[in-house]
Amino acid sequence: MTILNTFEPSTIQILTERIDKLHAQSIPQWGKMDVGQMLAHCCVAYDQVFDPNTKRSSLPVRFMLKLLLKGRLTDATTPYKKNSGTAPAFLITDARDFNVEKARLLAYLQQVQQLGATYFHQKESNSLGKLTAEEWNNLFYKHLDHHLTQFNV
Repeated sequence: MTILNTFEPSTIQILTERIDKLHAQSIPQWGKMDVGQMLAHCCVAYDQVFDPNTKRSSLPVRFMLKLLLKGRLTDATTPYKKNSGTAPAFLITDARDFNVEKARLLAYLQQVQQLGATYFHQKESNSLGKLTAEEWNNLFYKHLDHHLTQFNV
């Protein structure tokens, strides 16, 4: 698996071009979410970083997530599996406006790139504890790449 650097403008351009290939009627290759829900689902990761009102996982849950999932979620080699489980905070079951969610996601990508790796180094995740800039990058890129691939872009 190739991980691109979400702190670099060239990567944000590539991701933007992939997102721009989506349309409101895009059909997933797997999973239950429609394209608007998928975009909203992808935004949750950024909501958790940038929205101070986002609920943190409890201490025991954070401990278990860090112990059991952190390595797989943040490494540079293991892609996410199709139809893998989703944390409750990331479940999107209601209808979402494709254009609104697309605009939110693109704005978040720009914000991540503009803030850069220094901002994220040792920043605390709501679920996984403190992460390095590389772990944040891997987490962001792998998740988004997984879902763009889900929609064949």
